[in-house]
Amino acid sequence: MARSKARVYTCCALLLLCLVAIIVCIAVFVRRKCPGDTFSNAAVAADSGKCSEIGRDILQRGGSAVDGAIAALLCTSIMNPQSMGIGGGSIFTVMDSSGKVKVINSRETAPTKMKPDLLKLCGQPLQMTEEGSQWIGVPGEIRGYEEAHRLYGKLPWATLFQPTIQLARKGFPVPPIQGRYVAHIDANKTRSLGKLFSDKNGNLLKVGDTVKFEKLADTLELIANHGADAFYTGRIAEDLIREIQEAGGTLTLQDLASYRATVTDAWAVPLGEYQMYIPPPPAGGIILSLILNIMKGYHLSSTSLTGEQKKLVYHYYVEAFKFANGLKKHIRDPQFNSEEMPQKFKKDSFANHIRSLISSDKTHDPQYYNITPHLDSMGTTHVSVLAEDGSAVSVTSTINYIFGSKIFSPSTGVILNNQLSDFCGRVERINPGERPPSSMAPAVLKSQLKTLVIGSTGGSMITTGIASTLMNHLWFGKSLKEAIATPVVFVDSKNAVKFEPGFDKDVIEALKALGHNQQTGQKFYNVVNAVEKEGGCICAVSDARKLGKAAGY
Repeated sequence: MARSKARVYTCCALLLLCLVAIIVCIAVFVRRKCPGDTFSNAAVAADSGKCSEIGRDILQRGGSAVDGAIAALLCTSIMNPQSMGIGGGSIFTVMDSSGKVKVINSRETAPTKMKPDLLKLCGQPLQMTEEGSQWIGVPGEIRGYEEAHRLYGKLPWATLFQPTIQLARKGFPVPPIQGRYVAHIDANKTRSLGKLFSDKNGNLLKVGDTVKFEKLADTLELIANHGADAFYTGRIAEDLIREIQEAGGTLTLQDLASYRATVTDAWAVPLGEYQMYIPPPPAGGIILSLILNIMKGYHLSSTSLTGEQKKLVYHYYVEAFKFANGLKKHIRDPQFNSEEMPQKFKKDSFANHIRSLISSDKTHDPQYYNITPHLDSMGTTHVSVLAEDGSAVSVTSTINYIFGSKIFSPSTGVILNNQLSDFCGRVERINPGERPPSSMAPAVLKSQLKTLVIGSTGGSMITTGIASTLMNHLWFGKSLKEAIATPVVFVDSKNAVKFEPGFDKDVIEALKALGHNQQTGQKFYNVVNAVEKEGGCICAVSDARKLGKAAGY
C-alpha cells in the first residue's frame, strides 16, 4: 500500500514538473516572439532618454507606475526646463492594476488678487501675453505629485527625488532641445533667467556646455525630506512669493498655502474595442474624444489612405477640428461652471450631428463653426508609464509657453508658469481659484487584450498629435512608431490649416482646392509619447521630434 501511494505521489510530482516545464517553454516562446525593440515587463516613455531611464530604474526597484512617472517628470524639469517644472501644473490619468481609473488635476489656479482687468491685456504685445508676472497662476505640480504618491506610491517619497537632485547639483551637458531654446533667451529682458543659463563670462550656454540647477536642487531636497508642505509654506514659499511680487506678480502666501489638487473619476468613452479614459474638463480630453467619435463614423481603415479617399478623409478630419475649435469655449473648470454641455460631447449622437454638418465638397466661413478666436498655447511635456502589474500612468505637465512667464526665482531655482493666458478668448471673467481650460489630454485606452498609454505635448497641438497617432495606429494599421512619426495637419484657433513638413503634397493641394485657408506653420510642437502592451510584448515610443527615447525592461 505504501509503495502504491509513493508511486502515485511520484507520478503526480512528475506530471506537475512537466506542466511547469510546458508553461515555462510557452512563456519563453511567447517572449521570443516579441520584436527586439520591445520589452516584456514594463516601460517608460518620456521626452528624453535620461528621464525615461530614471523612470524605468524606479520601476525596477519596485516602484509603482506613479513612482516612475514622478521621477521621470522631476528629471524632465531640468532636461527640458523650457517645457515644465515645479513652477507649473500637471494632470495625471492613473489606471490601477484592477483597471480603475482616476484623474489627479494639479493644474495652476487663478490667484485671489489677480488684476481685475487682466483679460483686457489679452492679445496685446508679446510680453503681455506670452510672458510676464501678471499671468502667473498658483503652481500645483508638487501637490499633484503628493496626491498621486499618497494614492498609488510604493517607494519612499524622497527616493523619487534623488536622481534629479544629483543631476541638478553635479551638472550635465546642455541637451540639444534645451540648447535650442536657451539660445533665444533675451538676457536683457529676463536677467535672472539669462543668468541661470549663462557661463561665468555672461555668455548664454550652448549645447554640450555644462548646466547646473543648484538652487533648484536645494529646493527639491527640502521637498524630498519634508514633503510637499515645504514648497507651499515656510521659507521656500516666502522666498518664491517675495520674488514673484517683486517682478509684479499677484500671488500671495495664502494662495500657495490653500492650493489643493483634485481627484476625480476619469471620463470613459467607447472607441472601437477600447474604452478610452480621459480627464474631465477643464482638460482637453473631451475635445479629443469628440474628434475621434466624428472620424470613427467614417469607418476608416488602411484603404482610407489610398487615392481620392485619403484627400476626403483629411478634409473630414480638418472639418472636425474646425467644429471642435468652436466648442472649446464650453470647456471650463466644473467647480465654477456647468458640465452639462461637455457631457454631451461624449455621446455618439452629438458626433453624428456634427458629422451631418460636414460637407464633402467644401469648407465654410468661420461663423459656420461658431469660432471665437483664442490664443494658441505651446510647450508642455508628457510621460507614459506601464508597470509590471498592469497599472499605468499618462501624465502631462506644463509651465505653458516656452520658459513660462520668463520669471525665474533665484532664491528657489523655480521657473514660473504663465498659465492664466490660457483664459484669453475662452472666458469673459476669471474666478479666483479657477483652473484655466487646457488642451492636455493624458489618456489610457484599455481593451480585453491591449493597453495603450498615450499623451502629447505642444499646447494647442496636443489634440492634433494624439488624434493623428490614434487614427493612424488604430484605424490605418500603422505601427505605433510609424503613427507617431506621421506628419500632422494643425487647425489653429482661427481655423487656418497648417501642415507639418513632409505632409502629403497632393492632400495639401486638394484641401486648398476645397477652400481651406492654408498658412505656413512656423513650428510644430506636437510630441507624442506612448506605451502599448499587446500579447505580452510592450512597445514604448518617445517622439523623435523632441529627440526622445523610451526605456524599459
